[in-house]
Amino acid sequence: MSKLTCKMTQNIKGFSKLTKEEKINWIAQTYFSNPAEAKTVITQYWNNNEELQKLHDEFIENTLTNFYLPYGVAPNFLINGKSYTIPMAIEESSVVAAASKAAKFWSERGGFKTTIIDTEKIGQVHFLFDGNTDELEAFFDCIKAKFWIDTDEFTKNMQKRGGGIVNIQLINKTHELEHYYQLHATFNTKDSMGANFINTCLEQFAKTLENEAQEYTPFLKENRTIQVIMSILSNYVPNCLVRVEVSSPVDNMSDDKSIEGKEFAEKFATAVKIAEIEPYRAVTHNKGIMNGIDAVVIATGNDFRAIEAGVHAFAGKDGQYSSLSHAKIENGIFTFWMDIPLALGTIGGLTSLHPLVKFSLEMLGKPSAEELMQIIAAAGLAQNFAAVRSLTTTGIQKGHMKMHIMNILNQHHATKEEKLQVLEYFKDTTISHSLVVDYLESLRS
Repeated sequence: MSKLTCKMTQNIKGFSKLTKEEKINWIAQTYFSNPAEAKTVITQYWNNNEELQKLHDEFIENTLTNFYLPYGVAPNFLINGKSYTIPMAIEESSVVAAASKAAKFWSERGGFKTTIIDTEKIGQVHFLFDGNTDELEAFFDCIKAKFWIDTDEFTKNMQKRGGGIVNIQLINKTHELEHYYQLHATFNTKDSMGANFINTCLEQFAKTLENEAQEYTPFLKENRTIQVIMSILSNYVPNCLVRVEVSSPVDNMSDDKSIEGKEFAEKFATAVKIAEIEPYRAVTHNKGIMNGIDAVVIATGNDFRAIEAGVHAFAGKDGQYSSLSHAKIENGIFTFWMDIPLALGTIGGLTSLHPLVKFSLEMLGKPSAEELMQIIAAAGLAQNFAAVRSLTTTGIQKGHMKMHIMNILNQHHATKEEKLQVLEYFKDTTISHSLVVDYLESLRS
């Protein structure tokens, strides 16, 4: 067994208590054959501004360095008559270009129309009760007002902004799990995403539930108990919903001389219907939507993992995973639309700390959470339109590989002159990774 392998099998105690430099030294010495090179990779991504670097270091635990994503912009978004340039943080080639192209296309056809359907967010207290449901319902009705009273100190600021606890219900789940019930609470968190607010309220609900149960005379007589299992918000927010749509006469649906507008619109609508009924297609179709959505969610300091989880659950809400977007042609008008759940915030969290997040929000005009929902939904629909348009006309690879070619060239350390020659050669030629590499090698030989 090598010396390096021996090191790698050893656990380390107190790693979190080491300084940043000590952590880096341990990582470099333990896992890398060239520790000095490993340390160089880490340190070259540090920000020269020490205060800014310290800010980034304190976002998470055991920070070693920064992991960069390209930060781009997609201009020409016309949403409800207002123009936006939308920030996008993403590493995937062609996403920003595709969103920009789709935005320009629809800006010339009236732009995106958006509507907030609802902004309800959800949290639950999961608990077990060993009595019958009638007993528990009587108890819940008796103490329901206490949940608001006991959380008043946590909710008063949110109430001043017009938010707070909307409702609390008792849900019987004993048909699925013995003795299992929920407190199902709904919230309005205004411009904050509200995760900490919701979880703080839920944990107090749990304390109120247990404390009141210990004082409730009918439970004491029957020796009934309530056991709280956990209290947590849900990232499934089917009632925190925004609708986005675009429409145009079919005759005006093509800017490509090789296909007429009506034929393109019909092919496009059929492609979307396939994604509605075929889960294998729907997953990739929706991934394209999330390319646009996640990039803006990240750029604005929101939680893309929560958004992803909630959106994909919503896509399967009817029992089969299906397309998030829909298309139709009626009376010569093509309409393309989507309802999508987006629990977002524009205050709190990284929105007031991360300099680029603050930059993004200012570029968007310092939107409210509801306006940001509409902007991000439009970015998702634009990205979806661009992808389906490529699929039903030129094919997805033509545009994608043109954007990806620079990654291939950089992987093979192409010089500036080599890049120019390769780009010129493939200007009107089919592109693949192997063809690019073969041509690059032919230049070098």
